[in-house]
Amino acid sequence: MANLFITGGAGFIGSALVRLVLDELPDCTVTNFDALTYAGNLDNLPGAEATGRYRFIHGDIADRQAVLAALEPNTDAIINVAAESHVDRSITSADAFLRTNVLGTQVLLDAARERRVGRFVQISTDEVMGSLSDDDTTFFTESSPFAPNSPYAASKAAAEHFVRAAHHTFGLDTVITRCGNNYGPRQFPEKLIPLLLANAMRDEPIPVYGDGRNVRDWIFVDDHCRAILSVLHKGRAGAVYNVGARNERRNIELVEAILTQLGKPLSLIRYVPDRLGHDRRYAIDPTKIEQELGWRPRETWQTGLAKTIQWYQQNPRLRNGK
Repeated sequence: MANLFITGGAGFIGSALVRLVLDELPDCTVTNFDALTYAGNLDNLPGAEATGRYRFIHGDIADRQAVLAALEPNTDAIINVAAESHVDRSITSADAFLRTNVLGTQVLLDAARERRVGRFVQISTDEVMGSLSDDDTTFFTESSPFAPNSPYAASKAAAEHFVRAAHHTFGLDTVITRCGNNYGPRQFPEKLIPLLLANAMRDEPIPVYGDGRNVRDWIFVDDHCRAILSVLHKGRAGAVYNVGARNERRNIELVEAILTQLGKPLSLIRYVPDRLGHDRRYAIDPTKIEQELGWRPRETWQTGLAKTIQWYQQNPRLRNGK
């Protein structure tokens, strides 16, 4: 896979993927196609231009002509990381989520067929499968039924249906990944861990939804990106792969642990009214990707969190999303 077209490559996960490719795959070139919305930041890619294997194109994946103009005929794979991804924003208005996550995905699929791209990798989310029971005995598998509970999750579920249809109707070589909550350096501070770190370092209140006992399955962003590359190179056409680090944490336990590690008082915690339709528990069974592709996370929760905290401590300007 020598020529990669990565959408959303200036965002948190996308930029981590671009950096990983440039660092570890010396035969690969990368086109980063990104609309540079509020969460996109080209400062996430220091030194990328200097490699001589990277180019950035400012564009919207829902703009058919812009995508076709940017997509070179010899592109080996499209990796669609671009997405509107913040649940709260989707509750306020779903319009941007429909445009980017649904229409944008279909535009990319059409362009992949027209340009005869070799493989299409869709980056999805465990949220398409809804909420699990709170008894720690059930897990999301690749065959779990869709049950999206937020406009964001619904838009990602719809996108998966279009990807599946492109494979089964047109024979496009597609693969889908579904991952849990990512964390790591350079994440925009609307998400829980960077918001927590930014507020704690300024001794400001930490908002926690509801009773704080919602469970999320956390993975270090570089481990997720290595899983994406494993699926790109070895995944079966038409398959879905769940990506998880077997690292479930209740939100309140995560907040308390990080505050303690930072030496900050738990009195900073402020319980706030619960999010509308808030899913109770996510937990991923990654057995399929582990057994079929041999992928395993490299970071433990302790090492990944230490790297994350260190980065935010050393980059006060960037941790505020500026």
